[in-house]
Amino acid sequence: MTKPIGIGILGGGYMGKAHAVAMSAVGAVFNTALRPRLEMVCASTVASAEHYRSAFGFARATDDWQVLVSDPKVEAIVIATPQDTHRAVAEAAFALGKPVFCEKPMGASLEDARAMVSAAEAAGAPNMVGFNYIRTPASQFARQLIASGEIGDITWFRGEHTEDFFADPNAPATWRTSGDANGTMGDLAPHMINAALALLGPISSLIAEVETVHTDRPGGKVDNDDHAQMMCRFTNGAMGQMYFSRIATGRKMGYAYEVTGTKGAIRFDQEDQNALWLYRMDDPEATRGFRKILTGPAHPDYLPFCQGPGHGTGYQDQIIIEARDFLYAIETGKAVWPTFRDGLDVNLVIAAAMEASRTKSWQNVETF
Repeated sequence: MTKPIGIGILGGGYMGKAHAVAMSAVGAVFNTALRPRLEMVCASTVASAEHYRSAFGFARATDDWQVLVSDPKVEAIVIATPQDTHRAVAEAAFALGKPVFCEKPMGASLEDARAMVSAAEAAGAPNMVGFNYIRTPASQFARQLIASGEIGDITWFRGEHTEDFFADPNAPATWRTSGDANGTMGDLAPHMINAALALLGPISSLIAEVETVHTDRPGGKVDNDDHAQMMCRFTNGAMGQMYFSRIATGRKMGYAYEVTGTKGAIRFDQEDQNALWLYRMDDPEATRGFRKILTGPAHPDYLPFCQGPGHGTGYQDQIIIEARDFLYAIETGKAVWPTFRDGLDVNLVIAAAMEASRTKSWQNVETF
């Protein structure tokens, strides 16, 4: 037996559209008990809100987020707007007891993130943060392999989130070149830090370098970071290295990681998101090596999209999986990872990395 639920989405751009499409498709893909109804969309102007309403199939549109949050027909809220809007929207929604899904990273500051966690937990309302890449069938399978001990005790992790949309120094300044929340540490780093925490668990200490390479661009100065590197130690004892960049020439979606264990190893690259590379030490020596595993119905969350192995899933499918999880949290009242508190864990690592870069010293994450 299914039940409708009114969805309000703030933002209709890149992620707003992705969430609108996901909410429209999730019931058919996963046969969810709750069936989303696109009730209202909010954008910065009446004209753009009306455009998104018509394009995506919402019942109504507004340019006032308070109207959307307070509307009784909006029963759950998706925040897909800039980080400096997250806290006010989330706090207002939780005050009304409404579930909230918020795109990463939560808020424009560590203070915002902490306040959002407090509001969510005080309200007892379902809450989730949008880390979609870790939800590919391949990365979900990697988590299972690591948790089951398939590759033994983990000794080392290397991760990167690298893209090249600002590799050209003559690319003009935009909103992305202003404010820490829009720099590489605010925009790209959270995804790979989330992956590291998901695969290996908490990070205990780290040192980092955060750098702006192109300080001047046509149209203005750049006041946030282009790339950063980090060396860390996980609570489980493993060593780690991470690199984040928006100037990584040639990289389009370089969300990639390697995990080394005492019995084997794993490699993954989002640019080939339907494959996982697995090495087992106990394979015969003559054939021992990394094997390419193409995802298929035997892997997590693949079958609802396609019955054919190797056919693959895509970016939009990751958002649909997130929508399924959010609806399940609302339906059951059970917390589904990653919650706002899990999102705060990512923000704490980022805060520690920024301080490590500033002081050129190792930082204990638990002190932030």
